[in-house]
Amino acid sequence: MAEPTPGRNQPRLRPAPLLFEPAEAAADPEHFFDLESIDDPRALLERATELTQAFRAAADRAVEFQAMAAAQLADPRKFDRLTVADIADRAEWTEDYAKKMVEFGRDLLRGVEGRGPGHVDPV
Repeated sequence: MAEPTPGRNQPRLRPAPLLFEPAEAAADPEHFFDLESIDDPRALLERATELTQAFRAAADRAVEFQAMAAAQLADPRKFDRLTVADIADRAEWTEDYAKKMVEFGRDLLRGVEGRGPGHVDPV
């Protein structure tokens, strides 16, 4: 079973690295990180679990970067700031979600500026 997302004061686990597949392998719809070539179910479960954790960690990290970008775009100190509605439109979010992401991004940026990055759940 995959590890849960770490809380605010818990260290992040380092998942297995995601390796990019060659273009010809990615073009084959049956090919996915060479999982189809693993015959041993134990090994398949282990590698598939590693990939699941890596993708979750990558998605969590990407969301954090989205939030920080949203907070920077909405910064009221900037003359070219965007409204929450504009950010929502660009990111294909609802305005409520964009507002939460801006707040989440501000929390993350405060963590980066102060004591280092911390994990805060946007929802």
